Amino acid sequence: MGNNYEEYDADQIQILEGLEAVRKRPGMYIGSTSERGLHHLVYEIVDNSVDEALAGFCTHIEVFINKDNSITVIDDGRGIPIGIQKKTGIPAVEVVFTILHAGGKFGGGGYKVSGGLHGVGASVVNALSNWLEVEVTRDGKVYKQRYERGKVMYKLKEIGEAPADKSGTKVTFLPDDTIFEQTVYDFDTLRNRLREIAFLTKGLRITLTDLREEPAKVRSFHYEGGIKEFVQYLNRHKTPLYEKVIYCEGMKNDVMVEVALQHNDSYNESTYSFVNNIVTPEGGTHLTGFKAAITKVFNDYARKNGILKDKDDNLSGDDLREGLTAVISVKIGNPQFEGQTKQKLGNSEARPAVEGIVTEQLTYFLEQNPDVAKIIVNKATLAQRARIAARKARDVARKANLGDNMALPGKLADCSDKDPKNCEIYIVEGDSAGGSAKTARSRATQAILPLRGKILNVEKARIDRILGNEEIKAMITAFGTGIHENFDISKLRYNKIIIMTDADVDGAHIATLLLTFFYRFMPDLIRKGHVYLAQPPLYKLEKNKKIWYAYSDDELNRILNEVGRDQNNKIQRYKGLGEMDPEQLWETTMDPERRILLKVAIDDDDESEIDMTFNVLMGDKVEPRREFIEKNAKYVKNLDI
Repeated sequence: MGNNYEEYDADQIQILEGLEAVRKRPGMYIGSTSERGLHHLVYEIVDNSVDEALAGFCTHIEVFINKDNSITVIDDGRGIPIGIQKKTGIPAVEVVFTILHAGGKFGGGGYKVSGGLHGVGASVVNALSNWLEVEVTRDGKVYKQRYERGKVMYKLKEIGEAPADKSGTKVTFLPDDTIFEQTVYDFDTLRNRLREIAFLTKGLRITLTDLREEPAKVRSFHYEGGIKEFVQYLNRHKTPLYEKVIYCEGMKNDVMVEVALQHNDSYNESTYSFVNNIVTPEGGTHLTGFKAAITKVFNDYARKNGILKDKDDNLSGDDLREGLTAVISVKIGNPQFEGQTKQKLGNSEARPAVEGIVTEQLTYFLEQNPDVAKIIVNKATLAQRARIAARKARDVARKANLGDNMALPGKLADCSDKDPKNCEIYIVEGDSAGGSAKTARSRATQAILPLRGKILNVEKARIDRILGNEEIKAMITAFGTGIHENFDISKLRYNKIIIMTDADVDGAHIATLLLTFFYRFMPDLIRKGHVYLAQPPLYKLEKNKKIWYAYSDDELNRILNEVGRDQNNKIQRYKGLGEMDPEQLWETTMDPERRILLKVAIDDDDESEIDMTFNVLMGDKVEPRREFIEKNAKYVKNLDI
């Protein structure tokens, strides 16, 4: 980014409001107090160091998980300013850690671009920690201050000297165990996000060390190729169609744009967009600009070179992005996000910036690499043929999306309540379980859609086969939302979509096939919290005419310990939903007052890993799947023999 930054000193730390609300309503500031929120504390501190790297002053960030599950983050940036901030009369570093919305990100002088969740950063981490210590090395001296639950324990003090050319910030904090549901950090979760940050900040080294293990587990990430290497990493379990990763970068309208892309032989698009290193799972103006450029450039090329004739239809965006892996990363001074959760970029200047840079540089690349251009256009042409062949089936999805008076699938037992907020649909495997469920249900609010056998694995099929599959067509029609670019969540006919399969290996496989379909074709159903897994019991215990249901081996043992282990116990291990009569199915699995449902969620920080997991487990390549099974076999429970 260069070093043309104004002086970074105490007066650039601006104050917007106080800290009181954070401990009362932590979810408002970090999203949740679950494991996800716990890990977000680390990202907030790391983001501050990354801002120094983006500004050109930091080359190495070290993250330590300490033995007591506290976290230490050390950077070699300029060090948080320690001078007195004029408005408050206290040192700037204390302002940063004790006053909400204070930081170098708000004035426009300290940083040209910055990440962070809501710019609340250090003070929120401080408020939600049992204790936090900050050490600043700056101007030949080392300074330190400690806080407990956001309160200053002593004034900033000088604790030593340092070489004049050494600077940086060290932050150590222990999350508050009265606020977080659990306070044990997961190495893999931190590793995945830190790897992503390193990909997005080329040249920056990030080292993660887990001191809880003997010897310490260390992973270091450093990518001179930046997002080009990110695309190679995302494609590592796939077969790229050409060797080079296409890369475009430039600055336009004060937006710094980086784009990397490479096609593989799969049928799914894996495009990730970021703004100031923050993932934007719902895209936004930068993604719109990218898609427009791809569609225009390849169609222009195909016509200019006679691959598309005058009579031919244009290749659609979907055709051209089949099997595409792409990363779009923009850095922008004042990002405007739609919605509280920064899911979608709204800045109008981002679209023409991305579209202009990608159009110009991709056009040049294709002229220089005609063999690559031909491979991509040929793949898109095959996709176009499949799309035309599937048009009838796609029309089913589109009509459902437009709310036409379409006949709902004959096998669907719909509910009588027409307000989607009150309604739920059970996707049930097999006709026998479907029959029990139809008898057991509450007819007003619960719909039942039985599926015959296993649905198509959408990871291995093109759109024509997918939309020709009867079971998939039935789901699309029943849900009413349409798919892909025609998806409209406002047309959803049920607030809850509940996958109800047998508690065995086949049932788990069917659930996985369904989740693969939802993730690839209707991901917003999962993102918006509409998809659930029913939890049928594993055991029924009967004793002296009393009945208990157990949902795990542990629960069965607890019940047996309470009621006594003797010959009067009759224990039934349910192999399938069909073994329950309608009354039992209602009591255990469908009654909203008593059932257990698992909500399916996507963690935005892990989306690239989720994408690769689906590809490894459900894709064509056997070797990565074998490696995954060998690595994870030791964690398997309840495998039916």
